[in-house]
Amino acid sequence: MAGFRFLQFSFSVLLNCTRFAPLMEENKHIDPLQIARRTIALEAGAIEGLVALLTDDFTRICSTILAAKGRLIVSGIGKSAVIAQKIVATLNSTGTPAVYLHAAEAIHGDLGMILQHDVVMIISKSGESPEIKVLAQLVKNFGNPVIGMVGNTESYLAKQSDFVLNTTVSQEACPNNLAPTSSTTAQMVMGDALAVALMELRGFKSEDFAKFHPGGALGKKLYLRVADLYIHNEQPKVAADTSLKEVIVEISKKRLGATAVVNETGELLGVITDGDLRRMLEKNSSFNDVQAHQIMTRNPKTIEAEALAIDAMELMRKNNISQLLVVQHNQYLGIIHLHDLIKEGLI
Repeated sequence: MAGFRFLQFSFSVLLNCTRFAPLMEENKHIDPLQIARRTIALEAGAIEGLVALLTDDFTRICSTILAAKGRLIVSGIGKSAVIAQKIVATLNSTGTPAVYLHAAEAIHGDLGMILQHDVVMIISKSGESPEIKVLAQLVKNFGNPVIGMVGNTESYLAKQSDFVLNTTVSQEACPNNLAPTSSTTAQMVMGDALAVALMELRGFKSEDFAKFHPGGALGKKLYLRVADLYIHNEQPKVAADTSLKEVIVEISKKRLGATAVVNETGELLGVITDGDLRRMLEKNSSFNDVQAHQIMTRNPKTIEAEALAIDAMELMRKNNISQLLVVQHNQYLGIIHLHDLIKEGLI
């Protein structure tokens, strides 16, 4: 049975290849690179055209959403529904509570998601889809403010909306001017414009952003601090009069490629790295009397324990070094190494 199904599958593939072979032969002169450039140019033009379509409604929409006691419900159907989901994700991550509602599901029971104090934004290119028309009228009857993001300002949706975000495009990137391409790009960009405007009006900072992005490399860049990493490492240190042999043993034993040089009270005097040792060995023939203070680098690169780990990474990158001494009021605390940042996925 399995062998028979495989033969069926193979025959189907062969049949399709045979069916499309003439078309492939006919279109082999088409340049994909030229098509890509044309598509990008058309969509870029559609985005640029949005600037002229912005009206005072945009300001009023922002004020309405900010003043609302409820959430922003974003709905659409077809490709516009996919855009609605992306806009909701962006809004939620930038401080504006939002919920996605599929237009078809809404009129089959999911209207219960819309609460009294919510604002509803409906996205549609034509503004005339049957589900969109029904949803717009029902929400209007509920008394919720309706925002229409629409590509036809003469449409039913536009006329039923309290506010309109005009996303009209002159041409789809599709050669048949049918597949939603430029229009969905325009919708997404208008959604981003709204999200960013609300974000800035709320005074939403990077610290707030970090609260909603605790996972992954992005979240770590926003909240992970040097203090979270260096405490897991050894704390190599020697006194100024420590012998060369003891310095080498300390660096080797603590496995961080360096050791701090400190005074009696723990204040940082300098640093000795593997590189310092190699350079010293190249220059000197006698090592018996060499002490730490003679080969250390004074005024080494340091970072505060409460600094962000991403700042430590930038400091290492800028100075082409692989470790930083962690200090607090010039008191030596430990070392953060490039490997710590790699392990956390920051690099």
